[in-house]
Amino acid sequence: MPTPLLDALDVGINRLIARTLSGSRRATGVGLGTELAQLRLYEPGDDVRHIDAAASARTAALHVRVHVPERALTTWIVLDLSPSMAFGTARRLKADVAEGAALVFTRLGLRRAGSVGVVAFGVDGGPVVLPPRGSKPGLVAVRKLLEEGVSPDRQQPQEHDALSTALARTFKLSRLPGLVVVISDFRDQHGWERPLGALRMRHAVIAVEVGDPAESVLPAVGRLALVDPETGELVRVDSSSRRLRERFSALERERREAVAAELRRLGVHHIALSTDQDWLVELGRGIG
Repeated sequence: MPTPLLDALDVGINRLIARTLSGSRRATGVGLGTELAQLRLYEPGDDVRHIDAAASARTAALHVRVHVPERALTTWIVLDLSPSMAFGTARRLKADVAEGAALVFTRLGLRRAGSVGVVAFGVDGGPVVLPPRGSKPGLVAVRKLLEEGVSPDRQQPQEHDALSTALARTFKLSRLPGLVVVISDFRDQHGWERPLGALRMRHAVIAVEVGDPAESVLPAVGRLALVDPETGELVRVDSSSRRLRERFSALERERREAVAAELRRLGVHHIALSTDQDWLVELGRGIG
């Protein structure tokens, strides 16, 4: 992933966090930063670029500046691994877009002594939790989870509150203010508004909605037998009916508008990505 692109995205993320979070979120100890922590005598091996000319001239002894480290932030990624994510009719699957977005936010979250945790939902047995980790172990843990892919199609109905359960779990785990990124298609999920609102009261929250163009338009191809990957339910429809196609498109439009309106009401930053787009460019535009 190009470093200049990450730098640009990092600027946008920091602006978003600055607008929505207040207070200090500094890392422990001292290190590189912009705020002065102390002046001390120069020791062999110190970076000469940190020598303080004024203090050295005043005391006739070399002094170096020690700074407060940059603010440390924990990023939580709430990731949809349900079977509906294994769908795509354009350039890629929804799961591919979600994986790319998760890796971007992982890389950004690990900067400046940050750490990244994951709560993945839509899998059998409830949410999968990766505790926050920093540096390389954090990136390796996320990559390993993504390599396992989404859940297989189910023959039995799945709980429709998997997202809300994952959000409530994230709220319990994330005690300090940070960044929460929810990556999902937001389909067939109910009751997520309240736990997401609770998270928004404590954190900066970004909702990345992943969709596919075929989910908005029903093609006129005659009789279809469709299987819901989440429940295994079989539905037979006659797609040659113009009335049916129009009703399908209207319902899908209403669903997406309702999701967008609710996220806007909660003050959650909403980014919509599609499998037929250059998702990385669209992600950059959404963050910026």
